[in-house]
Amino acid sequence: MVAACSEERFSRVKQDAGLPIRATRWCLAHAGIAMEQVEAVVWYEKPLLKFERILVSQLLGFPWTLESFRRTAMTWLTDKLWVKNALCKELGIRPERLLFGDHHLSHAASAFYCSPFERAAVLTVDGVGEWASTSLWQGEVGQPLRRLAEVRFPHSLGLVYSAFTAWLGFRVNEGEYKVMGLAAFGQPRFADQVRKVLRPTGDGGFAVDTRYLRYHQSATESYSAAFVDLFGAPRFPGAPLDPTTPEGRRYADVAASVQAVLEEAILVLCGALHERTGLTDLCLAGGVALNVVANRRILADSPFRRLYVQPAAGDAGGALGAALWAWREVLGGAPTPAGLVPGMGRPWPDEDLERLLTELHLPFRDCGEELLDHAVEDLRAGRILGWFQGRCEWGPRALGHRSILADPTRPGVQETVNARIKFREAFRPFAPSVAAGAEDRYFDLLPGGQGPAEWMCVVADVKPDARALLPATTHVDGTARLHVVKPQANPRYHALLTRMGQQTGHPVLLNTSFNLKGDPIVATPLHALSTLQASGLDAVYLGRFRVDRRDLPGADS
Repeated sequence: MVAACSEERFSRVKQDAGLPIRATRWCLAHAGIAMEQVEAVVWYEKPLLKFERILVSQLLGFPWTLESFRRTAMTWLTDKLWVKNALCKELGIRPERLLFGDHHLSHAASAFYCSPFERAAVLTVDGVGEWASTSLWQGEVGQPLRRLAEVRFPHSLGLVYSAFTAWLGFRVNEGEYKVMGLAAFGQPRFADQVRKVLRPTGDGGFAVDTRYLRYHQSATESYSAAFVDLFGAPRFPGAPLDPTTPEGRRYADVAASVQAVLEEAILVLCGALHERTGLTDLCLAGGVALNVVANRRILADSPFRRLYVQPAAGDAGGALGAALWAWREVLGGAPTPAGLVPGMGRPWPDEDLERLLTELHLPFRDCGEELLDHAVEDLRAGRILGWFQGRCEWGPRALGHRSILADPTRPGVQETVNARIKFREAFRPFAPSVAAGAEDRYFDLLPGGQGPAEWMCVVADVKPDARALLPATTHVDGTARLHVVKPQANPRYHALLTRMGQQTGHPVLLNTSFNLKGDPIVATPLHALSTLQASGLDAVYLGRFRVDRRDLPGADS
C-alpha cells in the first residue's frame, strides 16, 4: 500500500459521495506514476446491481415510493449509473482496465487481507451494498475469499441503527457515533420494543419488520408512523439534549436499547459464523464495525478469541479492499502484507511549512529539537493543542497525525474541548492515547483486543483507580475508546506520550480529531490554521513549528 486519502480531505465536504477524482490524482502524484503505468483501476461495488436493487424495491413499494423513484431517476440516470464512463473520462483510462468488485467482497477483502491472520472468519455488516447488508465469509491466505451466507435488503442492522439515529435527532451516516455515546447514559428498558423492529430468525440471521421503517420506500424518511407510536415523539434535530433530565433520559434509554439489541444480533451472527468455520480469529468490516462498544462485546461474549477491525471500515475502506481483491484474486499477485499504517495521506515537509508560515506573515516559533518539550509544557499548563504531523490519517479516526490534544488528568478539559473547540454535545466522550506498554496501568483491555486498540476500534474498561485520574477520557459507564500507540506506528506521537509520562508520570493524552463540528479532519496547514482562528484552540504544532493563537492578528490580549 502506497497511499490512501478520502475525497473529503480535498473537497472539504464531509463524507463526500462524489467520484474520488482529486484523491486518485493525488495518490498517483505521490507515487510518482502516470495513469498509463497503472495495471488496473478497481471500483468497490457494482453500480448496475445496486441500481437493480433500488428499482425492484421501489416497484414493490409503489405508489408509496413515487417520490423516491423521482429522486432516483434524477441521481442515477444522470450520474451514478455512468460511473464507468466518468472514471474513464476523468482519469484517462481504457475501459478494459477498469474492474468492478462486489460491495461486501470489497469490505471482506479490506479486513482479511490487512489482518495478521493466515485463516480467519470474516463478518461484514453495514447499511446495504448491492443487495447484501450482512455477509459471512471465510478467508485463507492463497485462496479466494469464500462467501458463506448473507442477509439481504431491506433487512439491515446498519439501516435500523440509522433509523434510530434519525429519530434521536442526529444526522444519518454521521450521528451513529452519538447514539453509541448517548447509550452509556441510559438503560435498555425499551429493548423489547426494539426487538419488534429487529428480531433473530433462528438460523443465525435476523429480520426487520418493515412496518416500522421507511428507508426501503423513501429517500428522505427512515422510520414510519408506527415507529413513532412505538417509541414516542422524535427529538427535533438541534434541540438541547441533556441525558440527566427526564426527557434526555428517555432518549438515552432508547439509544441504550438499540445498542443492546444490535449487540445481540451481532453475537448471533458471530455464533453462526464460528459454527460454520470452526475458527477463532475474526475480521470485521463495514460501517457497523466502527461500533467500538459492539466490538468489545464480541471479544467478551463471542466464540472468537482474536479480533481484527479494518480501521477504515466504512465505504472508504472498500477502495483498499477492491484493490487487494483485484491484486490477489484477479491479477494473481503475491500475497504480501498490505502495509497499512496510520498515516497514508499527504505529507507536509518542514521546509514547506516554514515557507507557508513565512508567506502568510504569521508569527511562529521554530521549536527544533525542543518540539516535545514545548508541547508538554503547553499541555501541562492546561492548553489545548492542534497536532499536525506527518502524513494524514486515512479513515475516520485521528491517530496522532491530525489530532487535537489535551491533558486528560485536568478536570473540566472534556467540557472545554466540547464547548470551545468541537462545538458539540456535552455528553460526547473523548479517546485516550497511551504509549504502548503502559496501557495495563490504566485500562483493562480484553484479550484479543490489542490490535483494534492500536486503531481506536474498541473500548476498554478504565481501571477503578484510574477513573478519577483520567476524568476527561473516562465515559460515564467507566469505559474509554482506547488508542494504544506503538513507536513504529507513529514515532513522533509516541515520543510525545513518552515525554509526557516522564514529566507527569502518565504517558496518556486526550486525543480527538483535528476538525470543527461538521468539517472533515484538517488536511492542509491552512485548514489547521483556520481551525485555530475559528475555535478555542490555544496553539497549533505544524511539524517542528508552533503557532500561538495569542500571537495571531486580532487575537484577544
